[in-house]
Amino acid sequence: MTARRRYWLMKSEPDTFSIDDLERVRTEPWNGVRNYQARNYMRDGMKVGDGVLFYHSNTAVPGIAGLASIASAAYPDPTQFDAKSDYHDPKSTREDPRWLLVDVAFDRKLKRVITLDEIKARADELGEDFALTRRGNRLSVLPVTAAQWKLLLAME
Repeated sequence: MTARRRYWLMKSEPDTFSIDDLERVRTEPWNGVRNYQARNYMRDGMKVGDGVLFYHSNTAVPGIAGLASIASAAYPDPTQFDAKSDYHDPKSTREDPRWLLVDVAFDRKLKRVITLDEIKARADELGEDFALTRRGNRLSVLPVTAAQWKLLLAME
């Protein structure tokens, strides 16, 4: 019996790393996550082959710009050990790493960005458990149900 595929929404600022960057490099470590809940999703929830909605945040028109997939199991984020990194964590050790990452692989760019405004307009259909449309949500990694995945992709 094969495990059920899961779905995720992962946010990135396009000035830092965009869907175009992922298309160019094909696979990239999703480093720099410094939120325990997002880390736990990567550690405990994500499996190789899971689907990813690649979301551009903190931009003029935020929204879902492409699709990717999880390409590795979670492993220690090396930036936590690098004193020169913006993501350095002096309390984290190689023996007991605090922060993890997964590798993300490019699948495709969407024909157009599905904007946050469009997504909010469908909030009732997406359900109250859809974290992106909840007030005050700042997580960079969010779970998405199969039904939400289907609805969002139909908006393309």
